[in-house]
Amino acid sequence: MIVTNAHVVREALLDDTLRIGIVPPEGDKAAYGRAISVSPRNDLALIEITDGSLRLPALTIAGGIPADLRDVSAVGYPMNVDQAQGLDIGDIFRSQPPVKSRGFISGSRPSRQFDTILHTAPIARGNSGGPLLDNCGRVLGVNSFGANSDGTDAEFYFAVSTRELLPFLRANQVEASLNALPCRSLDDVDAVERARNAQLRADALNRINARDAELRAKRNRAQLEAQLAVQDDRETALAAALVALLISAGAGYFAFHTRQAGGEQKPIAIAAVVSGIAAIAAVTLWLSRPGLEEIDERVAAAMDGDQAGGDEPSLATEGTMLCAIVQERSRITGSRMDDVEFIWAADGCVNGRTQYGMADGEWRRVLVPDDEDAVSVSSYDPQTRTFRTDRYPLGRNAMEQIRTARREYTPPQCGVTDAAREMGEQQSTVLSLLPSRPNERLVYSCEPHRSPGIGADD
Repeated sequence: MIVTNAHVVREALLDDTLRIGIVPPEGDKAAYGRAISVSPRNDLALIEITDGSLRLPALTIAGGIPADLRDVSAVGYPMNVDQAQGLDIGDIFRSQPPVKSRGFISGSRPSRQFDTILHTAPIARGNSGGPLLDNCGRVLGVNSFGANSDGTDAEFYFAVSTRELLPFLRANQVEASLNALPCRSLDDVDAVERARNAQLRADALNRINARDAELRAKRNRAQLEAQLAVQDDRETALAAALVALLISAGAGYFAFHTRQAGGEQKPIAIAAVVSGIAAIAAVTLWLSRPGLEEIDERVAAAMDGDQAGGDEPSLATEGTMLCAIVQERSRITGSRMDDVEFIWAADGCVNGRTQYGMADGEWRRVLVPDDEDAVSVSSYDPQTRTFRTDRYPLGRNAMEQIRTARREYTPPQCGVTDAAREMGEQQSTVLSLLPSRPNERLVYSCEPHRSPGIGADD
């Protein structure tokens, strides 16, 4: 379905000899269509292709009310440009790139008949029915007419607003893609990502510093406790050795004097044995008292298992993952934001059938569809459990060049030796043909999930 202005198809509706022609911006031949719904009240018409086939990408409609002074672009085929280039009727029926003009939203100005957007992006005859887009390529309105000017007044232009367009599409059972998120540039997304990474580094540094301080305090406490304990053990052993020595000396003295006095042999023998045992005990206690190295051993035992970072939680890097979109890290212009579920293996195999390539320390898979003029590059970081998809809408010629490069290789099967490295090398040619920056970036945060998953290879 194609949306245009009612006044664009008015003559074709009134004259049966006229047909509605549809010329794509590149590639395909022109096709013919018929108006299936016309609403003169708000200058909208819906056209269905009837003769021929065109592969035209669907545009996403911006939700919400556009702010004043917001950048906008008018896209279309102004007649004065065709005339200036000397194009004839035959040229008009050949693919031509559209003309784009930029301006600002000047306000919402409901006319007597319908709701419009007032803007300054120049349009002329031939622009009617073309889209008014924001910086994310989303439709803000359908360009319709300009304000009368004698050449000295400022020029303003009107587009039928989405307040008119969306009810018109719903009334004709057309399901439009709607995106009400703020339009953010990749520079904005990159700035948020840099700030996030800086905060993560600062948080990690703070955790390390706090952990180090905790370990230092614990080591100092263990050092003090070990010193006191060893000192106490040494003093206890010294006192016990002294007591044993005194007992040995006393028993020896008793045995000696008893023998000198001619006393009985039995008490003398007992005293001699006691003296000897006590002497041995004294020597043993003296030699077995803990040395100063015992302090270090006790500190090491107290600190065992308390290494820096030992309490950091470990993330599961394999298994079924359920990934949810993180809007503040994404630039979403039209893609769906459904959760993505997949099974990740350590060798880069997804769902047991799709091999991701490893290159430059990153797991990636390039998707080059035959039915859409856009390339998707999906990547996954198992350590942070972050899944990302970058989308690159391309022109027909660039897309055909990439499809040719993609047909040059066959992705290796999961489980094949060096499959990840081989896949990474194969994809490098396609990646080198892509623009430096994507148009859309979807970033997901993943968590382990029990049920089987699909999605990361679709």
